[in-house]
Amino acid sequence: MALSPFAFSSMNLNQLKNLSDNLPDTERMPLLFVGHGSPMNAIEDNPFTRSLHQTGKDLLAHYQPKAIMVVSAHWLTKGTFVQMSPRPEIIYDFGGFPKALSEVKYPAIGSPESAKEVSKLVSTIHPTQDWGLDHGSWTILKHLFPQANVPVFQLSIDYQRPMSYHFELAQRLSALRDKGILIIGSGNVVHNLPKSFEMMQQGKEDYQYDWAVTFDNWVKNKLNQRDFQALTDYTQAGQAGTLSVPTPDHYIPLLYNVGMASAKETITTVHESVVLGGISMRTFRIG
Repeated sequence: MALSPFAFSSMNLNQLKNLSDNLPDTERMPLLFVGHGSPMNAIEDNPFTRSLHQTGKDLLAHYQPKAIMVVSAHWLTKGTFVQMSPRPEIIYDFGGFPKALSEVKYPAIGSPESAKEVSKLVSTIHPTQDWGLDHGSWTILKHLFPQANVPVFQLSIDYQRPMSYHFELAQRLSALRDKGILIIGSGNVVHNLPKSFEMMQQGKEDYQYDWAVTFDNWVKNKLNQRDFQALTDYTQAGQAGTLSVPTPDHYIPLLYNVGMASAKETITTVHESVVLGGISMRTFRIG
């Protein structure tokens, strides 16, 4: 996906002046990483989407998030931006899918106050009302929170930065968890579309490349060992890592989850599978 252009409005920023300077502290929010896979998951009923439904219910049964911040693999920028529209636009950033997918609605509201807190924590994160909710967000939120009753906004990925930058930026943003903000990373641990297309053309949807399984398990083991720093260098896994992450866009959201985690927190697997040869649907919760 190409880097996104931005236009800033001083009027939009001035409207934020009357918002409180600080969000009050709340119970520490958990973290969620979702392997979102195909946009078709938005309208499908399968083990993955059912796991999201149950996870959303569990979260709302125990927590009251003020807002959700999604770090999606599909908002790639030069610089880092936070989306603060009061009504984020739903973006159908894909092609070649059934018309029904582009007719899906998710009537989310935004959270300018929470977005402002992000740019306060890290002054180099720029507020914008451009963008909205891309399919890395709404296709999973539709299952997690089907009533669209929790405000949501996105944080972009500065695609020119190294892996360590994203991990360290997440550490600086971890205080958001104490401000009632639920953080969701949305990407895929393994995301090799060319190889997956080969399996799709052959009708082998359940096929799993050995290297994809190997790398998915490497990530799982690093998570279980709480060796979060190691995850910033997927090449440590050798050829399995480079084949699984031919481009880092879908891998980077993972670093925002582990960068905000502490070593003693519980890590719970929500869903794990490898589909179409080279797409990992690994989804997990921290805390």
